[in-house]
Amino acid sequence: MIKTLTIKDYILIDKITIHFDSGLNIITGETGVGKSIIVDAMNLLIGEKASTDVIRTGSEKAIIEGVFDVSDNQNVINFLGDNDFDIGDELIIRREILKKGTSRSFINDSPATLSHLKELGKFIIDLHGQHEHQSLLRTETHIHLLDNFGNLEKLIEEYRQHYYNLKKAFEKLEYLKNIEKTSREKKDLYEFQAKEIDAINPKPNEIEEIKTKLNILENSERLYESTSRIYETLYESEFAIYDQLIKVRNLIDELAKIDKTFSELKNDISSAITVVDEIAKFIQSYNSRIEFNPELLEEYRERLGSLVLLAKKYGGSLDAVIEHRNKIEEELKLVENFEEEIHKLEEEIEFERKLCSDAAVRLSEKRREVAEKISKSIVSILKELGINNAKFDVVFRNKKTENPYAFVKLGSEYFVATPDGFDEVEFYISTNPGEELKPLTKVASGGEISRIMLALKTILAKSDKLPLMVFDEIDVGISGRIAQKVGKALKNLSEFHQIIAITHLPQIAGFSDTHFVVDKKVKDGRAITTIKKLSEEEKIYEVAKLISGEEVTPASIESAKELIYNSN
Repeated sequence: MIKTLTIKDYILIDKITIHFDSGLNIITGETGVGKSIIVDAMNLLIGEKASTDVIRTGSEKAIIEGVFDVSDNQNVINFLGDNDFDIGDELIIRREILKKGTSRSFINDSPATLSHLKELGKFIIDLHGQHEHQSLLRTETHIHLLDNFGNLEKLIEEYRQHYYNLKKAFEKLEYLKNIEKTSREKKDLYEFQAKEIDAINPKPNEIEEIKTKLNILENSERLYESTSRIYETLYESEFAIYDQLIKVRNLIDELAKIDKTFSELKNDISSAITVVDEIAKFIQSYNSRIEFNPELLEEYRERLGSLVLLAKKYGGSLDAVIEHRNKIEEELKLVENFEEEIHKLEEEIEFERKLCSDAAVRLSEKRREVAEKISKSIVSILKELGINNAKFDVVFRNKKTENPYAFVKLGSEYFVATPDGFDEVEFYISTNPGEELKPLTKVASGGEISRIMLALKTILAKSDKLPLMVFDEIDVGISGRIAQKVGKALKNLSEFHQIIAITHLPQIAGFSDTHFVVDKKVKDGRAITTIKKLSEEEKIYEVAKLISGEEVTPASIESAKELIYNSN
């Protein structure tokens, strides 16, 4: 519900702050004093476009701010969280219209867009009268109102479970078919690449290994000559190092007999002899294994060339080549299994579509039952509100489609479906004898629309989740007994919603829980619109004015009291 509405420098308003109460808030005042200005300002809080013309002369900007109690409005809380606005029990919306032709919007003191305000407005306020923001004049809301009235949540939940399961299956099928198409287009290429790679059959690190072997083969003569010379120097020449070390060892043995300090060198020279002996044996063995094989050398060179070319073609390294080959293998296997996989998924889709279609039909049948009850109730209420010859109908449409991905299939026919089912629902009405039923959205008369809205809201009151409803010009074209009925209907509606209604009729004003009067005064040579919350005594006087005009008589006072007390 709205707690306060502050308007500053807006058309005829200098600055006012209105403190609304729960229940039925009635606004009255003479024609032309600016009652509808308040509703227009409220419209700006829910994203309506604004003109600089609304800025009070001499001011730089107009400001409208609304404070709402949203402590039990989960839709608003979800919206604030999803859009990174501060969350609390209060919602503060502020709109500033700047003289330079721009406007600024804020939600809980954070900058917001008009789209944010429009989306948020759907959860907090419903304006009826001469404004566009009327939920019942948006065809897309009709199906939800019908479902809420019929308490069809369980049927809708059941249907949506199958709908979303089917949606995932369709998405998977489309993905598989796209992959299949791409893979089949590449199949010949992949088979060629696989054949090319398999012909060479590269092994991990093979290029490095072949380079090492090539380096050895290409330098075999140098290796042979060098190892031969090393072996000869160590072991076979006249002055071989091994022989010289033996002689040194013998001399050290003789010296150690004279001076024991030489004994410490005996182990070192023995180790040196052993090392030289092992080196000589390794060199001799290596020398004996050296190959002089021009055919093997050429074979390695050809193999290296093939591997380098393959690596260059498929990613720059043998690891990339091997990885690509494994990918090809998987893709080729997938192509072979696609037909089976797709067939299996198509069978699952048909099974799930049958469940989805059955649930959609059950939901549709129940909706039609609920529609009959709504139609009868609304016609009855409209009669009480002075529309005696009204006819009301809920029109259902089911659109066929040729799309095989349709969610609903009945027999051999496919139907368009959404998460709400395969029904399109629209309210139709006729208010005059002999007049054919027409879409509610095309009903022209503002006052008639307001009463139709009131009737709809009365029957749907318990199901409509919007906390605040505003009725402007609810009393156009009615008087007397009918006005009494309208007032009573508003009063009943206020048990479920906070109501703000602008009226000229005492029969409606008498039902108010809170009464405001709008007036226009001249201050410093300028017209100013003001608003005042009335006490009980002031309310009686204001209702009396509505009865008798400016001259309030004792009789009109008594009539006002009787009207108010009978209303409450």
